[in-house]
Order: sequence, then C-alpha cells, then structure tokens
Amino acid sequence: MNIIILPDEVASQIAAGEVVERPASVVKELIENSIDAGASEINISILEAGKKLIEISDNGEGIERTQLITALARHATSKLRDANDLYKISTLGFRGEALASIASVSRFSITSRTKNSLEGGRVIVEGGTGGKLEDIGTTVGTLIRVEDLFYNVPARLKFLKKDPTEKRQIDAFVTRYAMAYPEIRFRLTQDNKITFQTSGNGDKREILSSLYNPEIAKQMLVVDSGFDQISIKGFISPTNLTRSNRQAITFFVNGRWVQDTALTSALIQAYRTMLMVGRYPMAVIFLEVPPELVDVNIHPAKSEVRFMDQGAIFRGVQGAVKRALLAFTPVPELQNQLRWSSMAETINSEFDQGIKPPPIGTLDDDSAKSVDGPIDKGDQNPLPVEGVPLLRQIGQVGASFIVAEGPDGLYLVDQHAAHERILFEKFMKMQKDKIPSQALLDPITITLSAEESNLLEDNLPVMGKLGFVIESFGPKTFRILSMPSLLIGSDPERALRVVIEDFEEDEKPFHDQIEAKIIARVCKRSAVKAGKILSTDEQKALLLDLEACSSPRTCPHGRPTMIHLSINLLERQFGRKGAR
Repeated sequence: MNIIILPDEVASQIAAGEVVERPASVVKELIENSIDAGASEINISILEAGKKLIEISDNGEGIERTQLITALARHATSKLRDANDLYKISTLGFRGEALASIASVSRFSITSRTKNSLEGGRVIVEGGTGGKLEDIGTTVGTLIRVEDLFYNVPARLKFLKKDPTEKRQIDAFVTRYAMAYPEIRFRLTQDNKITFQTSGNGDKREILSSLYNPEIAKQMLVVDSGFDQISIKGFISPTNLTRSNRQAITFFVNGRWVQDTALTSALIQAYRTMLMVGRYPMAVIFLEVPPELVDVNIHPAKSEVRFMDQGAIFRGVQGAVKRALLAFTPVPELQNQLRWSSMAETINSEFDQGIKPPPIGTLDDDSAKSVDGPIDKGDQNPLPVEGVPLLRQIGQVGASFIVAEGPDGLYLVDQHAAHERILFEKFMKMQKDKIPSQALLDPITITLSAEESNLLEDNLPVMGKLGFVIESFGPKTFRILSMPSLLIGSDPERALRVVIEDFEEDEKPFHDQIEAKIIARVCKRSAVKAGKILSTDEQKALLLDLEACSSPRTCPHGRPTMIHLSINLLERQFGRKGAR
C-alpha cells in the first residue's frame, strides 16, 4: 500500500465538501462573516439558484488590503488566537475554513476596504488557484462574488436539487438570519427580482410578517423567560395555528441558527395534549447562553451545538413555552369517560395500497372499565369489511356528530371526518381530468413568505389543474381568481395556504401520490367543522354522500368517520340481556 500526501488542491476540495454542501451553504457562511464584521446592511444577489452567481456585499469593517490573500488561506481567522478561545466562542465564524473552501470550488473574487484606508484591494481566485492582489477604489466593507459554483467538481453539481428547492433553501437562511438580527438591513435578490428585504429598524414582529404573513405575525405569542444566566425569548404560535411538520420551528443559540432535536422536542412537549396528532407549532426561539456553557465546535457547518447541562436547557425551553401558552390559552377540560378505540393508531393511510382497515366499533381496554361490568365481544357485531349500511338520520349531537339509525343499531357520524372523505373522493374522481373551478366575485389577495412564493410560482400551472386560478400580483403577492367548484363557500386563502404550507424539500410536487396528499390537505381544511349546526336536509345529504363513498369508514388521514353501537350492546347496557 503506497501512502501519499494529497495535493493542496484535492485536500481543499475535500475540506470544501464538509462546509459547502450547496449554494445555501455559501450564503450562510458569507452572511455570518458579514454579521461578525459588524455590518448594518447586507445585500445578497443570486442567479440561477446560486449556481451561476452568489454575490454578497456589506458595509462592515472590511479587511485590510494587505491581508486579503491571507484571508483566503485555510484556517486563517481573526476570531481565535489559541485553543482556549474554542471554549468561549462568541462569533458566528471561527474556523477560518469558509473562504478557502468556497474559493476552491468556484470562480471567486473578494473586494474589501477598511474605513482607515484610502483604497481597497481585490483578489481573484479560480478553483483555489491564483490570488494576485489588485488595488481598487471601493466603498468601506466587503464584496464577495462566487461564480460557477462547483464548476470543477461536476459530481457535486450533479447532486444539487432543482432550482426551486435550492432557492427555498437560500430564502430560509436569509429570512431566519434577518429575524435573529433585525437591526441589520437585509435585501435578497433572486434572478434580478427582489424577493425579501427588511428595514433594519429592529422590529422582529415586522420580520415575522415577511417570514410568514402579517396575519400570522399578529397571532404569534411572545416568549420572554430565563434562568440563571440563560435567556429564552422569541415567538410561538397559539394552539389554533399549526403546521403538518416541524419545518416552521427555528432555534437560535447566541445568534447562530442551529438544528437541535432536543430543543425541538422540548418545544413540542410544551404543546402536549394541546395539539392534534400530526400537527406541530410554529416558533422562532432565541437562546442566549454564556459561551463557556455551549460547544459549537462539533459540526463542520456549525449547525449543531452541545450544552454543558442539556437537561436544564430542555426544562428551561419547555417551561418558557408552556408559560407563554398558558398565559394566552385557556386550559382545556379533559373528560375521562367512555372512549372508543382510536382508529388513527390502527388504520393504514388511504395511500397504503391493499390493506383494509379493521371493523369499527370495538372498545379499548380502558373504556371497558368505565361501564358497569365487562363487555362481551359478542355484543358488538362487526360491520361488513367494506361500506356502510343505509342510514336514517335522527339528529345532531354537540353540533359535531350526526346520530343515525342503521339495520343493526345506532351510528354516530363525525361530520367533519365524514365530509373530508366525501370531498376527497369527489376530488380524486375529478382529478383524472382538470378539476372544474369557479370564478370568485371578489378575487382574494394573499401575501406569502419568500419560500412559499417561490414554491407557488413554480407550480402555478399545476395549481390550475387542481382548480385554482392564481396570478402574480407583485412581490410575494398573488391573487386567487378562481377556486375548485367543490370548495365554493370555504375560505379560498385558507385552502390555498394548506397546499403550499408543508411541502418537504424532497417532495416532487404533484406526482400522483403527492397530488393525493395535497387534495387530502385541502379537504381537511375545507370540510364542515365540528361545532357547526347542520339543517336536517344537510345531515341527510351528508349521510347519503358518505354511503356512496368507496371507503366511507375513515377520513383520508385514517381517522374514523363513525362509531357503531349495536343493538346487542345497547340491550346489555340497559340490562335487557342477562343480569350483571
């Protein structure tokens, strides 16, 4: 085995792989450098999702022209002096790897001037080679251009996501750092169009409006707590404002955006029993921790941290969020009475093929204890494997459940879950062709975040296939002109938001399975809600529509649409079948 020392060029490209994963990684590293330099204004320009150009300029303190070449060397930094400094890091950057790594996989130039210099300097590097210093007249601060990213590493270029996904990643970094540093004025331009900008006036709620939208920003609850030397501040959503995944949960530790499963878990635990299964809160939380109590030097991208007392931080975050929730949210009253087994735990999703759900109407072990005496399994006759029998409407209970009589007992139908199923199957039948839409008398204007607007813009033609007719109406603003005929009467903005709110990065929008997911989401938001009083005719129509469904026993998400109380079970409960 012949061991060799790799050339510097190869070693630099290997090192770059740890720091520069995608264009958004470049944006993150350069923005962090600008923040460390004390900039009050940061401009980001992107072409072709960052593959063609990433340009970032700031008005920070700049770099002495004589040190520009040194700044591009590996492990060159102004933020550390010795190993002891690693245990009290107070800056976002500290390794001195970012500029060298970026320059090794791009055509790179850096221009900078300090306020004490009459002229600045420029260094141009291509693929990590070159590096001649030029004198140049420029403003105070630093300008970095990264062109043709990964041009010399084609394998890395090949594995990048599609442009819309890479754009959303860049949007995510910029908008979240703007939230953490509201006193800095940010401006992001993608393909010569301004997609995000802030005023730099220090108002975090104003930036929340850009990150989400003004209506959501108004509803967010303030978190302001702490213990010992640790501060926990930020914003969380009320219990009626949720998402279907964790992507809207953001944590900053000492101004650094981090991804920490323990912190996320602590926040979710604070909402325990307050949210439906599968729903997650929105949150932007800022932790200020003494630098010696947190280690940020555990991941090349500096996106993970380790706390000296993880348990204390967990309890602190959970307690701070819980207190904020209780201050604005009434404590729900929980009734511990007769409960029917949760179909959501046992029924496979509509999207799983070939597996039939179990019969409806079985009692779980805990429920059996709450009635007088044990329940004989023979009391509850199982329903047929498919479908439901003809039902006769009797009335409505709690403005949420329809009471109906069938050939073998009583049926309680969840009006929301049943309507979800009805809408879903109607949509899926229409989906083979273009879903019919109906024009709105008054078009609805909706403002989205930069990430959401990019996603929607890229998929406007397919939204048309789903029955939405939408037009661009300015930066991050759209008008809903028409919506699916089936949804007329529901809130158009709410229906549209659910389509775009929770796409995951690797979802390829609108292939068959994803399209079914989208339709299921829209139906969930548009179905008649619990608490709405239905007329007798509306109740009868809903039961008839449910009987016509091919899978009437569960909603598209697997929740049961009905509970069956057989004649045998009712007779036993009233003591008509033997003594207890």
